[in-house]
Amino acid sequence: MTTLPGIESADAQNLEMTMTAEDYSLLTDLYQLTMAACYTGEGVEQKRASFELFVRKLPEGFGYLIAMGLTQGLAYLEKFRFNASQIGALQRTGIFAHVPDRFWSLLESGCFTGDVWGVPEGTAVFANQPLLRVEAPLWQAQLVETYLLNTLNYQTLIATRAARIRDVAGKEAKLLEFGTRRAFSPQGSLWAARAALAGGFDATSNVLAALQMGEKPSGTMAHALVMALSAMEGSEDEAFAAFHRYFPGAPLLIDTYDTIAAAERLAVKVNSGEMELTGVRLDSGDLVTLSKQVRSLLPGVTIIASSDLDESEIAKMKAAGGEFDFYGVGTRLVTGKPVNGVYKLVDIEGIPVMKESSGKVTYPGRKQIFRSFAGGKVKVDRLGLITESAVEEESLLQVVMKSGKRVQPPESLTEIRERTAASVASLPEETRRLDNPVSVTVKISDALQQLTAKTREKIHQMQQ
Repeated sequence: MTTLPGIESADAQNLEMTMTAEDYSLLTDLYQLTMAACYTGEGVEQKRASFELFVRKLPEGFGYLIAMGLTQGLAYLEKFRFNASQIGALQRTGIFAHVPDRFWSLLESGCFTGDVWGVPEGTAVFANQPLLRVEAPLWQAQLVETYLLNTLNYQTLIATRAARIRDVAGKEAKLLEFGTRRAFSPQGSLWAARAALAGGFDATSNVLAALQMGEKPSGTMAHALVMALSAMEGSEDEAFAAFHRYFPGAPLLIDTYDTIAAAERLAVKVNSGEMELTGVRLDSGDLVTLSKQVRSLLPGVTIIASSDLDESEIAKMKAAGGEFDFYGVGTRLVTGKPVNGVYKLVDIEGIPVMKESSGKVTYPGRKQIFRSFAGGKVKVDRLGLITESAVEEESLLQVVMKSGKRVQPPESLTEIRERTAASVASLPEETRRLDNPVSVTVKISDALQQLTAKTREKIHQMQQ
C-alpha cells in the first residue's frame, strides 16, 4: 500500500474510524485549515469576524424547519483545541510546508474564545434566518464551520421530520424512533435519536442514545425470533410464549406468517385470561385493513404500525381509518431530503460583507430575527440588524456563549420537546400542511435593505 511521505500506513491507523472529543478539532474540511493558515500569514487571524449559519431555501415540501443541534455545537466549541500529536500529523502531510511557524503556535495554544448567538432548540425557523451566529477571532470562526454545519444541518432535518410526524399523528399517538440501522453513521444514529425525541417522539430503540439521554429504550421483536423459535419449538405460539416468559406482556410482532390467524389465536388466549398482551406490531401487508381486523379481534390491545413510514404515509393511513396507537418510524425519518444549511461571513472588524454570486446572494451585517404574533399564531417575521429594536416582537437569537463559555446550562430534552410542540402549534395551518405548504412571510427590515444596497455599491466600486 502506497502512502504519502510521513503518513501512517493503514495498519497503524484507526481502522474503526471512531471519534472522541479530542478529535473534534480535526473533524473539519481541509480548506478551513488552509484559510486559517493564510489569515495567519497575512496577519489578520485575530480580526473579529461574524459568521451566520442559515438555509437559503427550505427542503421541497417543507413549510418550516425546527432548529436543533445547538447543544452539541456548543459542547464542541467548549472542547475545541489542537494537541501536539494532531499538529504533528498535519505537518507530516506536507500540505502546510510554506505556512508561517506562527500558525503552528496559534493551533498549539489556541481554543475557542468567541461569542455565540443561537435560536433556542425546538424553535421554528424559515429561509435566510440565522439559526446561529459565531463572533470570534477570524481563524477560530473559520475553523469551526464544518462541525457546526454537520450537527445543526442533520439534527434540524430530523427534528423537523419528527415535528411534522407528531403534527400528523396527533397528541395521543405514541411515536417510536427506529432509525438506527439506516442512519448515515453510528454517530449520526445518536444525533438522530436525540433530535427525534426533541422533535416530539416518545422513545427510541437506540439503547446507547436512550441511556445517554436518561431515557428508557423502547422496541418489540424481529421476525428472526419468531422464525427461529417456531422452527425449533414447533409453532409461532410457542415463540410468542417464549418471549413472554422473559418479557411478560411485551408487544408481539404478528405478521411473520399469517397476521390474522396469529391475532385470532392470541385473542383466544387473551380473552380466556391465559395471556396478558400489551400490544402487537404490524410491519407488512395492507396495514390499514389488517389493523381494522386486528382491532376487532383484540380491542383492548395497542396496535403498532411500522414499515417505511413517514408523515405522508401516516396521514394516508389515518385518513383511511387505520386503527393505530403507536407508529415506529425509521428509514424515512433519519434519511431523506437534506437541510442545506450554509455558514457565511457577514461582518469583519465591524465592516459588513456579503456574497453576490448568482443564486447565492447573502445579506450583510449581524442580524436578529424579530417575530410577531396575532391570536397566538405567528403573523410575520422581520429579519433585521442587531442594532434594531423589537417592536411588539420576540427576538429569537439569544446569547448562548460568551468568551468560549456557555452562559446557561444545557436545556433538558423535555424543555426542548415542549418548545417544539408549542412552536409548531403557533404556526399557521398553511405553513404546517404537508401539501404545498406556505412559509410565514419574512420581511427584510428597512435598515437591512439599506445596508445591503450600501454594501453592494461598495463591492461594485471595488471591482472598477
